Amino acid sequence: MTAVCRSHVPWSRQANLYQVNLRQYTPEGTFRAFMAHLPRLQAMGVSMLWLMPIHPVGQRQRKGRLGSAYAVRDHLAVNPDFGTLADFKALVDAAHAAGMRVLLDWVANHTAWDHVWATAHPHWYKRNAAGELTSCEYHNGRETEYWTDVVALDYAQPELWAAMTDALCWWVRETGIDGYRCDVASLVPTPFWAQARDALDAIQPVFMLAESADVALHRRAFDMTYDWALNDALAGIAAGEYDVNQLVDYLDRRQAEFPADAIGMAFTSNHDKNAWEGHDGERFGDAFRVCAVLAATLPGLPLIYSGQEAFLDKRLAFFERDPIDWKAWPLAGFYSGLLRLKHDNPALANGAAGAAVELLDCSSRHVLAFRRSLPGNSVTVLANLSAQPRSVYTDAGAAPVPLAPWGWHISASRLP
Repeated sequence: MTAVCRSHVPWSRQANLYQVNLRQYTPEGTFRAFMAHLPRLQAMGVSMLWLMPIHPVGQRQRKGRLGSAYAVRDHLAVNPDFGTLADFKALVDAAHAAGMRVLLDWVANHTAWDHVWATAHPHWYKRNAAGELTSCEYHNGRETEYWTDVVALDYAQPELWAAMTDALCWWVRETGIDGYRCDVASLVPTPFWAQARDALDAIQPVFMLAESADVALHRRAFDMTYDWALNDALAGIAAGEYDVNQLVDYLDRRQAEFPADAIGMAFTSNHDKNAWEGHDGERFGDAFRVCAVLAATLPGLPLIYSGQEAFLDKRLAFFERDPIDWKAWPLAGFYSGLLRLKHDNPALANGAAGAAVELLDCSSRHVLAFRRSLPGNSVTVLANLSAQPRSVYTDAGAAPVPLAPWGWHISASRLP
């Protein structure tokens, strides 16, 4: 596909993303407590931080004791449980000093029932046939979700466009954040995002992630969308429902459907997957590490979710305090290696800057073998997607490469 994408900030080309669930990250659950982890994340090779919403949470219709971070009560304030605005600015400054960028999670589709706008501007909200405010319903492709703690905004109101855009710009201007992850972005009109992106870029070039797989968002407003298709394929392989053929089909579909410079977020987990579908052990079992390898080496920008470097073996509570058990970070070295590989090899760059996937014939439907090559740089990946050991021949005359069950082999070459 040759459709044009928004241009990407240069620093995003070799970038990765780390999602911060601030509420569960430390026993304190504060900005200041999280800041103590920045040197560890810097050493691990993290280049972008995505902080889940930091705004005050609604009280009315609240779920659980603490409510959902996505039920925002004021887009221009900070949740006092996390600290102060000054604390947040200090975190952004510290992240920047460590060479990391910061994305803030943004909820533009809906608000808490008791958001400041619900009183000051009630006409900015959708209503039912009786003219009453009602909670949101969302069909996720499998079932209807009832978001009883939030009400939907009405983007037929031009004043709402201006207020939401001004709020987005305020955080960039006042705190120096580097962009946004935008919740359920496809439920908000694409023209809104396009004009908001223009306003943000006029302040400073930003990076924008949409929680969506809508290809149109790449053309108008966003750098990156969710690669749910890759996640589904990897989980299906881990469950024994799919084999390599599904990954090959996925690569063909993505190439046909998305612009060449569109970036997909490649992930094994995030806050939704972990809370509602299962932790890493539940969803991937022994295949977890090889799936993480593919998420880091296939086209796309890899995401690590809070706690995965400790092998997150529980579903974190969504509406309560549930601090992560870090267990001395047993997978920190594993992720450090993957992020270093991504950073050091131009062939693995994000979007059109990286190399296409060249599938290698290894005569096995259980092994994905591919190479990504640019002039002067080549990365070859062999991934055993089965619970049996395999021996793989990829080049004529070369010795077979042994692969352990759910094992992998990566070789990278750079010319001087």
